Amino acid sequence: MKHKRWVPAFLAVCLLTLLLCVPALAADGDVAGAVEQTWADASGQIKDVVDNVVFPALSMILAIAFFAKLAMAYFDYRQRGQFEWAGPVILFVCLVFVLLAPNYIWGIIGM
Repeated sequence: MKHKRWVPAFLAVCLLTLLLCVPALAADGDVAGAVEQTWADASGQIKDVVDNVVFPALSMILAIAFFAKLAMAYFDYRQRGQFEWAGPVILFVCLVFVLLAPNYIWGIIGM
């Protein structure tokens, strides 16, 4: 009985997939040229999304983790008398790396 419900839904998804797929055709068998043209068209959009969404989200997550780890390390210091530097330092270095990455990552990739 369960298979009878899933088969039409699966066939509908397969049919929609076939209907909505856009084929990428290479003129005269020039696949490399088609890939390069697609990359040239999409690279600007990819760069904008990564610069405006991905890096700020990573920066926010790392900043929150850094300050939380710093607070936990301080509370451990108050309780035990020994400050653990490893966690906050690693998160701080990662935060600095993510904040500076947009300046040089596109030069490495070639954009």
